[in-house]
Amino acid sequence: MKKISERFSEKTNGLLNFADLKKTRFKALYWIMFALLMNFTLACVVPTIWVLSSGLKTTEEMYRIPPTIIPEVFRWEQIPIAWNKISFGKNFLNSLWIILGCLLFDITFNGLAGYVLSRIKPKGSAIVETLVFWSMLLPTISMVPLYITFVDVPLIHVNLLGTFTPMWLIAGANAFNVLLFRSFFNGIPMSYVEAARIDGCSNLGIFRRIILPLSKPIIMVVSIFSITSSWSSFMWPYLVLGSTDKVPVAVRLYELSTKGTTIQDNEMMIITTFSIIPPLIMYMIFSKQIMGGLDMSGIKG
Repeated sequence: MKKISERFSEKTNGLLNFADLKKTRFKALYWIMFALLMNFTLACVVPTIWVLSSGLKTTEEMYRIPPTIIPEVFRWEQIPIAWNKISFGKNFLNSLWIILGCLLFDITFNGLAGYVLSRIKPKGSAIVETLVFWSMLLPTISMVPLYITFVDVPLIHVNLLGTFTPMWLIAGANAFNVLLFRSFFNGIPMSYVEAARIDGCSNLGIFRRIILPLSKPIIMVVSIFSITSSWSSFMWPYLVLGSTDKVPVAVRLYELSTKGTTIQDNEMMIITTFSIIPPLIMYMIFSKQIMGGLDMSGIKG
């Protein structure tokens, strides 16, 4: 294992660098920071490990004092039993439909809105941009008029309750993603757009042929954010879908924990594990893009 000074030998920026670690007080600061970060890590990891291991125990072992982290006997047969007991596959399919619709609406409408505010800039676009920013500051009370709108859509008088459409429409009007797209598009050289206009390309053609091919990084980032938020979304699916057979995983977990069911506690842990694994795998695969998205959100536009 390398010494601290060797690991920091090429580090010249940040809170601590190579020169700082030659001093005793900075070495102490390093280990204090390391201990704090380890505590935060354990606080996040231990509950997840506990859920994973508890699902493979018997109910008696799960509540045993002192507790056991690793099951005495791994009861793998409980996994298919719990899955088939509540037909959880249908809830996964519902979550998939919500994710796909939200992803399509999010990238299409928020991307076009960001493109209009960044490159086309029609009259009044500054006012629209300000309103988009202010919409991020609205309290949760805005859910009430939005819900009423879904019950009876103005002009066409259609009731959208019991369908996935409200979640898709909400994803297509995400103020944060509009500003994220706009900031990214501001960084694309204007010479590309002007050259396309000279060749007779329309604004929509420029967006499709020039902007989109150059926007793969921001599309990837917004896609990850959209998928993770759609997967964990609870409030709107619960309000809109109610207790129908279209509820996603998050709502189904709530129903199992509140309504009278024959699900055992260890089976509930297995079902909770089913909901943890997909976002966990996604983060492991796309962790660099997720962290890059946090940096990209601070792009100066």
